[in-house]
Amino acid sequence: MSELTNLTIAEAREKLLGKEITAVELTDSYLKAIEEVNKTLNAYIIVTSEDAKKSALQSDEKIAKGEAGALEGIPVGIKDLFGTNGVHTQACSHILDGFKPRYESTVTQNMWDDGAVMLGKLNMDEFAMGSSNETSYYGSVINPWKANADNSALVPGGSSGGSAAAVAAHLCTGATATDTGGSIRQPAAFTGTVGIKPTYGRCSRWGIVAFASSLDQAGPIARDVRDAAILLKSMASVDAKDTTSVDIAVPDYESAIGQSMKGKKIGIPKEYRVEGMPEEIEALWQQGIQWYKDAGAEIVDISLPHTKYALPAYYIVAPAEASSNLARYDGVKYGLRVTGDDITDMYEKTRSEGFGDEVQRRIMIGTYVLSSGYYDAYYLRAQRVRTLIKLDFENVFNQGIDAILTPATPSSAFAIGDEEMASDPIKMYQQDIFTVAVNMAGLPGIAVPAGLGPKGLPLSLQLIGKPFEEEMLFQASHVIEQAAGTFIAPKWW
Repeated sequence: MSELTNLTIAEAREKLLGKEITAVELTDSYLKAIEEVNKTLNAYIIVTSEDAKKSALQSDEKIAKGEAGALEGIPVGIKDLFGTNGVHTQACSHILDGFKPRYESTVTQNMWDDGAVMLGKLNMDEFAMGSSNETSYYGSVINPWKANADNSALVPGGSSGGSAAAVAAHLCTGATATDTGGSIRQPAAFTGTVGIKPTYGRCSRWGIVAFASSLDQAGPIARDVRDAAILLKSMASVDAKDTTSVDIAVPDYESAIGQSMKGKKIGIPKEYRVEGMPEEIEALWQQGIQWYKDAGAEIVDISLPHTKYALPAYYIVAPAEASSNLARYDGVKYGLRVTGDDITDMYEKTRSEGFGDEVQRRIMIGTYVLSSGYYDAYYLRAQRVRTLIKLDFENVFNQGIDAILTPATPSSAFAIGDEEMASDPIKMYQQDIFTVAVNMAGLPGIAVPAGLGPKGLPLSLQLIGKPFEEEMLFQASHVIEQAAGTFIAPKWW
């Protein structure tokens, strides 16, 4: 049965519809793999075995009747940020202890309507705040990859580290994830998987626990480009319950895969050559450029002059929005409640005990930049910079550029408990240096595995596209995938 967990979504779909396998068999294979491996990798925080088996049985009945949906019988993992009716939804935070919503997020409902089977909820950085999946109340996720001749446990990236690790370890066919400043693309890059952050507004945010509302966007992590296209097609929709979702038809993303890149223009931004960038990242970037030349694309040097301000501006805007969004967790209505002498004491004790260090840090930063006397100096200025960053991208795309090629991360995966990262939060924040500008501008971006670094760990390239032109990203990223191949972690767990 273990061979079934090696099937991609596209392969599993074909075998299910051809009645070569059943959804029950496929689901049981994944549940068995999770039971054997999850205690080592800590990717799932809850496994919904019985519900998964029931859903799989229903999928087999639909397939038999010729009523299969687009994801019929496909077992997936769900990041703990997505509201799932009657199932643990706690954003991996102590402050949401015991919370089981009486609603379903629009994204997950879309997937269930298409026949997907939920295996369980996936680990993540608390409230999606982190780049290593070390801030979860449920403990760190372990990357399925290890460096050459080094047994150290590595981070899977964050905040969607559980999603990325589960996909890389074949503990689900694919997974939902969210991206506020790189939280889909960075963990995908660290685990040799494909992750796409669609355009802001392409997927509904309704029913997803909020971090920074003007930046958060749902998307998939998958094993290859085609699987990512299949998942995004199901996840995306307009939604009357989310006024930021956009009423633009969701195309057939799969149909873009394999189309010629001849005559397309790929932009190379000079500002992404940052100081101290490792040689292997630069070499990978140059290799990607050559692949596009070989595919008939035109390479164009471009400038995005306000890129250097993206990271500091992001770490003003995102904490400010987090400070506002997380004010609702007070111990009164749901989740953790720590009693005190009076209501103010209860608020303080609940929030102090319920939130982890990183969440508290960002709430304090956000509250500070929104406070009287600092709002204009920090928050408004950061929003003006955000507008300039967006205009940079618009100017480049108006010049006929079809997609922009950059590195996805400044390094490969690092060790859990890395002293340098732990002692200096700024170094951890710099993991998002290549990804945050995409969120600030609301653009789509995809991370695609492009090779292995000197340590034998995955390295990825990032493609940035025009608003709502995710098809071009799937078309262009397939070139990298065809040239580089796919990458599977050598099994040690």
